[in-house]
Amino acid sequence: MNFGAFLEWYPDDGRRYELIERVVVERLPTGPYEDVSGFLSAEFNFEIRRNQLPYPIPRTCLVKPQLEGSGYIPDVVVLNRELLPQETLWPTASVIQLGQTAPLIVEVVSTNWRDDYGHKFVEYSAMPIAEYWLVDFLVLGAVRHIGKPTQPTITICQMDGEEYQTRRFVAGEMLVSGTFPQLDLTTEEVCAAAN
Repeated sequence: MNFGAFLEWYPDDGRRYELIERVVVERLPTGPYEDVSGFLSAEFNFEIRRNQLPYPIPRTCLVKPQLEGSGYIPDVVVLNRELLPQETLWPTASVIQLGQTAPLIVEVVSTNWRDDYGHKFVEYSAMPIAEYWLVDFLVLGAVRHIGKPTQPTITICQMDGEEYQTRRFVAGEMLVSGTFPQLDLTTEEVCAAAN
């Protein structure tokens, strides 16, 4: 299925679907997963208000990367309201296609960790999305992604030229965000939201 057909097909049944390599995949987030994404949305909203930034955080938003057979629903997406008029699909389908419209996207890693660390990493960097977080609070990713010893890890990818520079954050470390430079948040605080 291509992206256009996916948009036409997308049912209004309250469920979440993504398009990965032309295949529709239903996403069934758990309570702890939703707790972490909700916590981050609240923290980002605090920073947005404090710094008076034109950044809404939509409840749902579909991201269409350059590959025709892909469409993702990030767990948290921060949009730049000033750039939304350039998004032709936003008014009718809540879809963004231009990387600069989303200064920050967060994926809370779950059993589909290969998609988060693989497909989405590659496609978000190609758009390019300026900052991409992978929040692996359940320690699901491969060792090559989260390191040894395996532990809850937040990987923050920031665009540098034409590719992401990645940095892993584990227990005891303050997160460093280019989108929210004054963010005062640790890996433990984010992971504790799941409990």
